[in-house]
Amino acid sequence: MKKSSIILLAVLGVIVVVGLMIFGWLTGTYNSLVKSDEGINQGWAQVQNQYQRRLDLIPNLVEVVKGYASHEKEVFEKVAEARSSVGKIQVTPEILNNPQLFQKFQEAQNSMSSWLSRLMAVAENYPQLKANENFIQLQNQLEGTENRIAVERMKFNQLVQEFNVKVRTFPTSMLAGMFGFSQKQYFQSEPGAEKAPKVKF
Repeated sequence: MKKSSIILLAVLGVIVVVGLMIFGWLTGTYNSLVKSDEGINQGWAQVQNQYQRRLDLIPNLVEVVKGYASHEKEVFEKVAEARSSVGKIQVTPEILNNPQLFQKFQEAQNSMSSWLSRLMAVAENYPQLKANENFIQLQNQLEGTENRIAVERMKFNQLVQEFNVKVRTFPTSMLAGMFGFSQKQYFQSEPGAEKAPKVKF
């Protein structure tokens, strides 16, 4: 075998090995991005799961409070409106890629939280309601759900952070751009939430 043929085979071997290494890196990086993206979708589904749980509890809670505080009509109507507006928003994985829709969804959830707080404030004015077993159970379930929502939001933001770091880190950022992976939006608090509320007695 000629020396030039051996050199050519060696060069081809190196090219094949380098090509396989590059292909392995591309495949591994792409699959990692897909896995992280799906992790975000799954994390968001868990947030949705807890929102749905809260949505399902609200009619029962409203009915129990209504029995004691029937003249608090505006609060009941606003809770029903907030619940309805949350129910109208169809949440799909695509919402995570659309900042306007994501913001609209967050605003609806914030409105729901606000009116639920007012409903609970109404309940505070009725000692016999606060002693009602059904109300106590519903209140405990709602409190537990709110805690779960907070935990799932935190997990979601952690998944978004991991994904965004991958998408922005070189050289993965080049591959992410080629395949249409872009940064995701974090779940954000309601504007003004960073200020301590004023409590008046």
